Amino acid sequence: MSNKIKILLAEDDSNLGMLLSTFLQAKGFEITLCVDGQIALDRFKEQVYDFVILDVMMPVKDGFTVANEIRETDQEIPILFLTAKSMQDDKLKGFTSGADDYMTKPFSMEELLARINAILKRTYKGNKKETHFTIGDVEFDYDAQKVIVNGVEAKLTTKENELFYLLVKNKGDVLDRNAALRHVWGDDNYFNGRSMDVYITKLRKHLKPSNKVEILNVHGKGFRLLVR
Repeated sequence: MSNKIKILLAEDDSNLGMLLSTFLQAKGFEITLCVDGQIALDRFKEQVYDFVILDVMMPVKDGFTVANEIRETDQEIPILFLTAKSMQDDKLKGFTSGADDYMTKPFSMEELLARINAILKRTYKGNKKETHFTIGDVEFDYDAQKVIVNGVEAKLTTKENELFYLLVKNKGDVLDRNAALRHVWGDDNYFNGRSMDVYITKLRKHLKPSNKVEILNVHGKGFRLLVR
């Protein structure tokens, strides 16, 4: 189960972080260890992971905030919280933030491993994220960075590709504008926002031959990929 699975681990206690990282690496996982929530979010934007483990009480951004921001662009990746908090309200907040499981410190390493494997058994889809999609009359190949619309192929730039991937993964739902900016551009400032608008225009041009798929503006929120 654990071969090549990539885990993003955020734990500000350096001793516990190294202990967890060493243990999970010994079990065959590939671990990225981060010492605060902001670093964890930055790493999440840069790489593809299969599983996220978050401490709750971390500097810069706490685990609940990190989980909420991850869920803005990825509804599927499993998230497990590790925390010293054991109050019922904290557990409920954890699950509301999108957690799949919640472990209270101190905990057994073997129990942690068992919980990770149990979650992965339900959710793991292979070593790579899904990369080929058929949406209405549009085919999208993420790896090849191209869309095919009614037989017309168009190559996508890297940012077009990443932005369209987010739209496809959230099709029918609103893709939050700021979340998309943070994920693709790394910052949701004004100038990046203007740049994203240009890329949305380019994507609409690629989709113009389609009779079934279009990108809608959702005023004050973001964008929706509509599939008729």
